[in-house]
Amino acid sequence: MPVLKRIWHNYVLRRILRAIFVIWVVATAVFFMVRLLPGNPVQVYINQQIAQYGVSYQDAAASAASYFSFDPQTPILVQYLNYMLGLLHGDMGMSIATRGVSVTHLIAEYLPWTLFSVGIGILIAIVVGLFLGMVMAYRRGGAIDHGVTAIGSFLHAIPNYLMAIIIVVIGGALLGLFDVGSMRGTVTPGIDPSYGLAWVQDIFYHASLPILTYVLTTVGTWALIMKSSTTQILGEDYVTVARARGLNDMWIRTNYVGRNAILPMVAQIATTAGFVVGGAIFVEQTFKYDGIGVTLYSALQTRDYTVLQGILLVLTATVVFANLIADLLYSVLDPRIRTDETGA
Repeated sequence: MPVLKRIWHNYVLRRILRAIFVIWVVATAVFFMVRLLPGNPVQVYINQQIAQYGVSYQDAAASAASYFSFDPQTPILVQYLNYMLGLLHGDMGMSIATRGVSVTHLIAEYLPWTLFSVGIGILIAIVVGLFLGMVMAYRRGGAIDHGVTAIGSFLHAIPNYLMAIIIVVIGGALLGLFDVGSMRGTVTPGIDPSYGLAWVQDIFYHASLPILTYVLTTVGTWALIMKSSTTQILGEDYVTVARARGLNDMWIRTNYVGRNAILPMVAQIATTAGFVVGGAIFVEQTFKYDGIGVTLYSALQTRDYTVLQGILLVLTATVVFANLIADLLYSVLDPRIRTDETGA
C-alpha cells in the first residue's frame, strides 16, 4: 500500500489534519472579518479623545500617531501574511490598544478564570443531568419524570446571558440572597494567591454566580438527552437477556445501560464545553467576572484586532480540539468507527 494511501486511511492522522485545516480556515476568516467592523483602532481612539477630552481632531490624530504602532494603511495582504507567519512561530502579536502587552500574556492572564468557572459548571451539570436522566428513564410516566422534564425543558430554553440577568435581578436585587457587588472580579483585593484554603474559598465565592448560571442553563439539556438515550437502551435485547440471566440490577444499570447510554453523548459533551466557553462573554460581562469574555468585549470596543484574533482563535481551537478528543475517545469506546471509515 502506498505511503500516502496508508496515511489517508489512518483514522487519528486524518482527524488531526482536519482539525488543523479547520483552525486555519477560522483564523483566516476571523482576520478578515474583524477588519470589516466599522472603524479601526486609530479611528476609535481619536473619537474617544474628542468625546472624552474635547480636543480637536488634529490633536487627537497627533496623539494617536504617537501612541499606536499599528498602521491601518498597511496592505491587508501584508498584514495577513505577517499574522500567519507569527502564528507559525507561536506568536499572536502585541495588543494594539494596550502598548507593550502581548496577546499571549492577556489570554494567559484571563482565560484560566473562564476555564475554571465553565469547567466546574459543566462538570456539575453533566453529573447531575446524567443522574436525573437515568432516574427519569427508570421512572417513566411518574411524578419525577414529568416534573424534571418540565423544569429541564424550561431551563433548556433560557440562554445563559438571560439566566445571568435573572439571577442578578431576582436573587441579588429582589430577594437579597447575595451581594452582587462584592462578588465582582475573580479575587477579593488583598487576598494572597497562595493556593491556601482562604484563597480557594475566595475564588469559588467570586465564581459561584457564573458557575450557577452554567449549571442551570445546561443541566436540563443533559437530563433530557440522557433520559432519551437510556430509554432507548432499556429496550435493547441484551438488557432483556441480562435481566433474564438474573444479573444484579445495579450491575445492569452501570455496565449495560449507563455505559451504552453515555456513549452517544461523548461528542456532544466535548462540543458543548467549547461553545459554553465561547458564550461566556455575556455571562462574565453581566457578573463583571474578569475572564476572557470581558477581555473580548473590551477588545471589541477598542477594535483591538490582534486581541480579537487571538481570543477568537483560542476559543475556536478549544471547540476543535474538544471535538478531536471526542472523536478519538469515541473510537476507543466503539472501535467499529475506525473500521467503518477506513473500510478495513
